[in-house]
Amino acid sequence: MKKVFAVLALGGALALGMAACSDNAKLPLSMGIGGAPVLPPPDRRPLPTVAIAPVEGWAAGERPVPAEGLVVNAFATDLDHPRWMHVLPNGDVLVAETNKQPHPAGGLRAWAEKQVMALAGAGVPSADRISLLRDADGDGVAEQRHILLEDLTSPFGMALVGDALYVANTDSLMRFPYEMGQTRIDASGERIADLPAAGTNRHWTKGLVAGEDGTLYIAVGSDSDHAENGLAAEAGRAMIHALSPGGTLRPFATGLRNPVGMDFEPQTGTLWTAVNERDELGGDLVPDYMTSVEEGGFYGWPWSYYGPNVDPRVTPQRPDLVADAIAPDYALGAHTASLGLSFASGNRLGPHFKDGAFIGQHGSWNRKPRSGYRVIFVPFAGGQPAGDPIEVLTGFLVNDRAKGRPVGVEIARDGALLVADDVGNTIWRVSGP
Repeated sequence: MKKVFAVLALGGALALGMAACSDNAKLPLSMGIGGAPVLPPPDRRPLPTVAIAPVEGWAAGERPVPAEGLVVNAFATDLDHPRWMHVLPNGDVLVAETNKQPHPAGGLRAWAEKQVMALAGAGVPSADRISLLRDADGDGVAEQRHILLEDLTSPFGMALVGDALYVANTDSLMRFPYEMGQTRIDASGERIADLPAAGTNRHWTKGLVAGEDGTLYIAVGSDSDHAENGLAAEAGRAMIHALSPGGTLRPFATGLRNPVGMDFEPQTGTLWTAVNERDELGGDLVPDYMTSVEEGGFYGWPWSYYGPNVDPRVTPQRPDLVADAIAPDYALGAHTASLGLSFASGNRLGPHFKDGAFIGQHGSWNRKPRSGYRVIFVPFAGGQPAGDPIEVLTGFLVNDRAKGRPVGVEIARDGALLVADDVGNTIWRVSGP
């Protein structure tokens, strides 16, 4: 696997029937979803340039639709594009209110990106802050809201290790001193490592999770679809980095086009991630996926997808690397924009959700019919996926318009599931019977 690192580092039903119906496309479980998906041949006819659901937002009293037997309420409202969360040991919830920074260059591409973002309800300046939400009375609603950190740079991932809070900006990993219960950090913080953010910074989010030994794992997406701008533009991208205490940033796993959510499977302690795959090969190709992550593992991008399936658009071809490509563990559907990933440990949503992973699917932007726009649960047994997905929270897509779009998913200290809805500007709380 050392040769892979060198190339990339240098060059860069319960299932689907448990919830009330929505406008979500139901892909056959054999095509694009599951542990052994049947992949169609590439379809080079162009997808619609933009097919994202226009944002309508939630009217007063509206909310998503939970699975049968579950209840949903607004934990916090009137946020500014809440995308990611981190639950502290005392139950406080940190929320990254964040957006992509403006395109660094002008021209047609910058204009097109702005139009897509505006249609998605995301074309507004980034709040660039982390807020702290506190439900002091335990009624399932955060009655306290504090700005913990501000003047950040498109912050996303967060992790508390001892008395240090780590924040992954789009361009840097920062460390701040933190004392439990503190509601404001005024310290300027220490820049621990630079993170790739040059070029278009297409995949700008930087996921972050801490291992039990204090090692930090940072997920960095590609700056392109399939390295069409050359491998030099992908230096340090499309991979998960690791940073051990006292060490330096190093590649941990490569060939992951856009890894975002990460968590450790509780039975095995293995790191898993949710990955957004490439476009322009058809509406049912390539499936986004979640997978266990092997240290030194190579997962194919850009030369192949879902293991050995060669992408003919990439030049030069690298059959030697494709031969080493690891096939993902579980397909989550094509173009679903599966971002959030959190294992169910400690949740109290009932026996159907005892062991497995919750996935926040932000929703497609270029597929017809649209896919994603929901939260699903993938059952596990023995540390591995073991069944069809269950819809946990739907109703984000109504009459072909987006009421909201789920991103991060986290288990609250009381066992409820928290869902960050970035265009609904709400943190939803799903609780059990």
